[in-house]
Parts: sequence; structure tokens; C-alpha cells
Amino acid sequence: MKKYLSPVAGLLLASLLAACATHQQQPGTAQVELVTLNDFHGNLEASKYVLDSAYARGERTIVAGGIDTLGAALQAWRKTDPELLLVGAGDLIGASPAISSMWADEPTIGAMDLLGLRASSVGNHEFDAGRLELLRQQKGGCNSPRADKACKFENPYSGAKFQYLAANVIDMVTRKPVLPAYKIEQAHGVKIGFIGAVLREATEKAPASGIAGLDFVDEADAINRQLPELRKQGVGVFVVLIHQGGRTTDKFDQQECSHLSGPIVDVVKRLDPAIRLVVSGHSHRGYLCRVDGRLVTQSDMGGHVLSRITLTVDTASNTLRDVSAKQEVMIPGAWPADPALDAYMKKVRDRSAAALARPVAALAVPSVPREKQDDGESALGDLVTDATLAAGRPYGAQIAFVNNGSLRHDLDTSAGNRVNVGQLLAALPYTNSLVVMNLRGSQIRELLEQQWSGGRDITRGLLQVSDGFKYTWDPRRGEGSKVLADTLTLNGVPIENGTVYRVVVNNFLAEGGDAFPTFTQGSNQAMTNIRDIDALTDYLTRREQYGKPAGRSETQGRIKRLQQP
Repeated sequence: MKKYLSPVAGLLLASLLAACATHQQQPGTAQVELVTLNDFHGNLEASKYVLDSAYARGERTIVAGGIDTLGAALQAWRKTDPELLLVGAGDLIGASPAISSMWADEPTIGAMDLLGLRASSVGNHEFDAGRLELLRQQKGGCNSPRADKACKFENPYSGAKFQYLAANVIDMVTRKPVLPAYKIEQAHGVKIGFIGAVLREATEKAPASGIAGLDFVDEADAINRQLPELRKQGVGVFVVLIHQGGRTTDKFDQQECSHLSGPIVDVVKRLDPAIRLVVSGHSHRGYLCRVDGRLVTQSDMGGHVLSRITLTVDTASNTLRDVSAKQEVMIPGAWPADPALDAYMKKVRDRSAAALARPVAALAVPSVPREKQDDGESALGDLVTDATLAAGRPYGAQIAFVNNGSLRHDLDTSAGNRVNVGQLLAALPYTNSLVVMNLRGSQIRELLEQQWSGGRDITRGLLQVSDGFKYTWDPRRGEGSKVLADTLTLNGVPIENGTVYRVVVNNFLAEGGDAFPTFTQGSNQAMTNIRDIDALTDYLTRREQYGKPAGRSETQGRIKRLQQP
């Protein structure tokens, strides 16, 4: 009878075998080891991870990640190769759990420095608080739009020791990259040029006010332009770090995956032939794929997985002869502890514990799930839109919209279904301000149709809507006509094209974020100066006081998808 290893045991065994392998290389070659991460999103602590390996039987939910685990793994691997290079592909910060976001993500920057990160492309979330805040996080200082958070963890804040890269983010005045386009690192006598870029559509994912004056240009063109300058400096090996990604039906650790799809594929196909390795991010999907003979990798979000990549370089011709990769799941306890990272994690926890543990209110259920149903609605979306609407009522608001991307985790509770500050901030971490505006019924129909513009579907997430607002959509209809006109109602009354409605949204949507330009056309806009997290806190508190705790496990049927007969 054939015996199967559990997914965790199988991966641990693979890791041990890899650690025991000797560092072999052929005459005339040098081997350089890279370790890569992407979409860390300030996940300093270990968290749930669905493990579904190509080399172990069955899917299993485990706990993985945490900077202490990452530090332990890197410490062990550097004993084999002290010249190992750690690099990233963006979204190291932003949309972070409260243990990082409450300190303006400065603890995550510090953790990356302790891990020995050399360089990372920027991601769209690096721009969440704007261009000036990103430059502050890079260079240091306390002059921040988030004065209530900046320099509160350590004062002064000294900035990142690693370098953010952005070849395709151009200052419209100087016409130069706002951050360095590349960084040259050397290991085992080989110069490697790391070129960074972020998805061109980052303009849709960052507040317009925060990226004013910046031009996000074509990724492939910007990357290719760096090669002549790198060659002049003796670089013959080029690695792209890009915050753009794709999806595949293959497992995250499947070797030689050939089913990659999505925007990263087009970028890779247009790169200079000398570029044979692309480290990607953004889509939160692990893969080890080949595209036109190039290796394209992504690990996973939240530090659950690191990619280990080996470059075999022909030292005579200064060119890359071969590149291979494997995925390593960050299982706590799999490597001897790194005392420095353990001490740092304890410091962050101790500094944060009291504030995060402060109870807020009781919910009606143990957890309000973020997961979207087939119709695009989520229970957490229902709760947050209702809280947003309640905050906007004094300004005349009748309807609230919330973008699905602002909801990051299930809203979990502790004993007695009580939710604390840390749990609230994990679910709603951006602390956006609320904006109230007037929209005609025709504009509301227009922005609902924009949910499918450009061929995007509900995997990206439909707008979440507040109580009393309902509509039905038909997936079989073409772009621009998916919403069934006679189903669009407010409190049971049909939405009329010429009627003006008062709408409340977060400032990200108000500025046209997530590709909803109709919001920018809203008239009589009023900044409430109410943060979304404060609106949610107040709503939950008042509901408990009234004896009707908020929150449900199921959606409320506000959005309906027409089922095929």
C-alpha cells in the first residue's frame, strides 16, 4: 500500500533535503542564490495559509509566515551561502494588519532591514498614503501626512536601508524616475542588475491626490531602457522585479508551469531577450512558470512562501546560463530561531498589545466573512457599507458604496463575540476619509456598469452597497448593459435617471480609484473628516448599546446575479 506524506511533512522533508545538498557548480560558472518575496502587506505575524502543493496529497489550512520564521529560514540558508540576496516585488506595506499599520508601517520597514532585504520594486500599495509618504519611508524623517502614526514606533524614524525601485514611475516635471530604476548587487563575483517596475494601472489603485504629478508609463518599455546603462557598468545578468502578476491553474510550487495568464504575460513577452528572470507580484498567486523561455515567479502574499532562485552564470561571457527556482513554505519552527528577529517581534508586540487589545463592541456573530458570494456581495461589505451610510446620514446620505479592495480580512472576534481595535483594523486598515456627493440616477447606473469595464469580473470585487439599495445583474449580457434596469431600487422605489441622490464613499473612490471615474463627477462634494474605521467603530458601539449587535455571517441579498435557467 502506497504511503503519502502530509502536505506539511512533505514540504519539511523537501526543505531538509535542499539544505543538505552541496553547493555544486561547473567550471567557468558561478551560482548566485536569490530569495524573493512579494505582497508582504505588513504581515509581521504568522497567519492562516491554504497549502495546496503539487508534491503532497490534499489541501490543508495551516499557519505560516511571520518575520521570525522568515528570519530563521534566511539565517539557515545564509550559512550555506553567505552571499545570498533577498529582494522583493512590491506591496511590502499597505493594507497591513494593525500591528504594522498603526505605526505607519515603520515596523515592517525595520523588519525588512533586519531580514537583509537589498531592493524591492514599489507596489501600488506603497502609494496608499501618497508620494511624499513613500519618499519619507524610504529616506526617513517625521514629516508625514499620517502625523498621528509616523515616528511613534521609533523617533526619529531613520528610513529604509533597502532601496525601492520604480523604472516606470516618472516625475512629470523632471521626466525622470521618482525613485531609482535599478540597483546593482554583486555576489560570487557576478554583477546583477535588479530593475524595478510597478503595474501601469497603479493609477487606478492609489488615491489620485497622492500620485499627482506622477506618470506611470509602460512597464516593458521602461525596463528595456535600463539595459544599455547597466551594460556600461559591466552588468550582464538582469533580473526584473515587477509588481504585476497573473494566474494559473497549476499549483504554487509546480515546476515549469506553462499555463500562466494575465497582464504579466504581455509584459514579459516584450522584454529584451537578455532578461531571463522576472520576479512578479500583485496577484497573490504563487507560481513557477515559463513564458517564452523565461522564468516568471511569484511566491505568495503575507510572507507565507519565499521563492528560492538559483542563477548559474557563465563567468567568461558574463551571461546567465541557467535559472531555476523552488518554493519554500514558511512553517514556524522549521528552522532554528533567529534571536534578532525574535527580539524584534517581541518588541513590536509589546509596543502594540495594549492599544490593539482594547475592546470595542460585541457582534452578533463570531466572525463576519470577507469572502464574496457568486453575486459579488460579502457579509463584511454589508456591514461596512451600513456603517458608512450611518456616518453619512447627517450629511443627507442615502446610499453608501465601498470598494471591495478596502476590505482586507474577515472581521473576527474574541471571547463573547467581542471585537477589539486590532481586529477592526485588520479588516479595514486604510483609514480613508468619507466623502458625500450628489449623483444622478443615470450616473449611478453608469458607475455600476463600470464594475465590468475592460473585461474585469467579480474576482476583482463588485462595489459593496448599503441597506435599502438593490439590483440584479446578468453575466450573459454584454459590457455596459449587465444591470437589469427595472431591478435598481432604493428602499423599494425604482432609481430614476434624472433624480439626484446623496451618496457617501471613501476618499479613494471619490477620486476615481479602482477605475470608477463617475465618482469624480459627483456634485456638491463634502469632506466629512470622518474616517471609515471611526464610522465602523461608532456603528458597532451604538448597535450594541441599542441591544441589537451588528454583523451577520450571511449576505443580505442586496446584489443578485441572474441565474441561468
